[in-house]
Amino acid sequence: MSYFGDIARTWSTLTTGLKVNWPHFKKGHKRRGPIGIEDDRYFDEADKAVTIQYPQESIPVPDNGRYRLHMESDDCIVCDKCARVCPVDCITIESFKAVDDLGLTSDGSKKRLELPVFDIDMAKCCYCGLCTTVCPTECLTMTKVYDYSEYDRDNFLYHFGILSPEEEAAKRKQLAEKSPVKPVAVASTDEMKKPGLPKKLPKKPLLRKKEL
Repeated sequence: MSYFGDIARTWSTLTTGLKVNWPHFKKGHKRRGPIGIEDDRYFDEADKAVTIQYPQESIPVPDNGRYRLHMESDDCIVCDKCARVCPVDCITIESFKAVDDLGLTSDGSKKRLELPVFDIDMAKCCYCGLCTTVCPTECLTMTKVYDYSEYDRDNFLYHFGILSPEEEAAKRKQLAEKSPVKPVAVASTDEMKKPGLPKKLPKKPLLRKKEL
């Protein structure tokens, strides 16, 4: 390649890049504004700034975006619908019958079960949103938080249970004392001899082989 050939190829490469970047450069002096997803100019906001000063600045997030899950424990009635509908089994729920009156949720639903364990493993979540759809009290929602990277995978396991292990043990003990397990009644030998009850089952006749 000759000396002037290298200059021509460099100029051609430079002008091709400028054709792509120049339209964005003309809009780069403008700043993004708080525009919702329903606005027709929403996608035009991405062409205004050349560089986003993250984390001080960020692209507007749509209101119906599906990102990190959050659960309001006080509004949960432990219906278990979210755990059953989850296609990847990222929700784990444990519950038992409440001893005391737990009150009502924000929408007036009666709470009857204690909630010691409500874990969500966001490392497994596929962000389908099915759990938020079936929730009758709307206590399970998807927030706008999308930047929650972690160095440890265990940090993606979120605990929303209300009771501590000590409180759970105490309430389970109260429940056992309040409603003890009734023993199963077993008939004695004397009761079996009373009239009306069969003493022995009839024996079936033995089948003998026919002689050849």
